[in-house]
Amino acid sequence: MTPYDTTDLTKNNSSTNKPSRDEAEKAVEILLRWAGDNPQREGLVDTPARVVRAFEEFFAGYSEDPEQLLERTFEEVEGYDDIVMLRDISMQSHCEHHLVPILGKAHIAYLPDTRVVGISKLARVLDSYSRRLQTQETMTSQVANAIQNALKPKGVAILIDAQHQCMTTRGVKKPDVSMVTTQFTGEFKKDPSLRDRFYRHIELGR
Repeated sequence: MTPYDTTDLTKNNSSTNKPSRDEAEKAVEILLRWAGDNPQREGLVDTPARVVRAFEEFFAGYSEDPEQLLERTFEEVEGYDDIVMLRDISMQSHCEHHLVPILGKAHIAYLPDTRVVGISKLARVLDSYSRRLQTQETMTSQVANAIQNALKPKGVAILIDAQHQCMTTRGVKKPDVSMVTTQFTGEFKKDPSLRDRFYRHIELGR
């Protein structure tokens, strides 16, 4: 196991154990009845199928290998060796404890060694992990580790700032609270001045 291990969660979700679409729709119908409504009324009759289709989109990340998204790289960068950063990437995920949305933004940077990757791939790696049931701490680590493993850069930095609907719409009901998580590898972890530059780049967009 490497220091930047990213276990493929899809291995724990084999097709032999996955319920059928019909079983999934029946489960939604049970929850609707448990909530106190009638799944057969006009407004709800198609809801189980809609929920299952929505889940296919919300949790598409389970069928992807994020590191494969970073396989195609480029070396012709004329000696560029400074920070590469994507700022203000919209992020949507779902809390694994309550199945409600986590909504926010991510900022991702890496310090190339010999290779760079198409910038859209950084956002796609984020999407691949966010489209799973998550905790923000785990997701932050997974994205950083996947980039470190695949690109072997001198370092990776990521900051995610998100609101958790499990806290804003239920429980303590604090709608103005956001959660910030960070993860640094390599030179970003060793060099405080490099981390400061990362934070300053984030502030430039505000």
